[in-house]
Amino acid sequence: MNWTLEVVVVPVSDVDRAKTFYAEKLGFDVDHDMEVSDEFHVVQLTPPGSGCSIVVGKGVGDMRPGSLKGLQLVVRDIRAARAKLVERGVEVGEVLVVGASGPRPARDGENLDNVGFVFFDDPDGNGWAVQQISARD
Repeated sequence: MNWTLEVVVVPVSDVDRAKTFYAEKLGFDVDHDMEVSDEFHVVQLTPPGSGCSIVVGKGVGDMRPGSLKGLQLVVRDIRAARAKLVERGVEVGEVLVVGASGPRPARDGENLDNVGFVFFDDPDGNGWAVQQISARD
C-alpha cells in the first residue's frame, strides 16, 4: 500500500501576499484559488515537478502564521536554484554544506550532492530549505 503526502498547510497571515510570493517569487503553479466567504479562502499551489502541494488560506487551520519550519524542496543544482531565487527577489542565504560538524559555506567546485543547501523564509517567517540531490537510486 502506498501512502503519499499530497498537501501541506502553510500558515499565513495574508492569503494574497502568500499567493504572490509562492507563485511569482518561487514559481509554484496555482492549482486553484477558492474564496467562499470572508472567513474561508484557500489557495493550493504546487512546486514544479512536485507530487505534493501546499495550501495557504484563511479558515484552514489553527497554526500561527510563520510557525512552520523545516519545509524542504529538492533540486538537481543548488547553485542554479539559488541564482533563480535571487533573480526573483527572494532573500535566500548562501549555499551551505550541511554535515556532521554543522553547516559551513560551500567551496567553489565542491560536490554538493545530498549536502548542499540554501535556506529562506516566506513573508510570514515559515522556514524553507532547498537541498541538492542530483540522482536517486
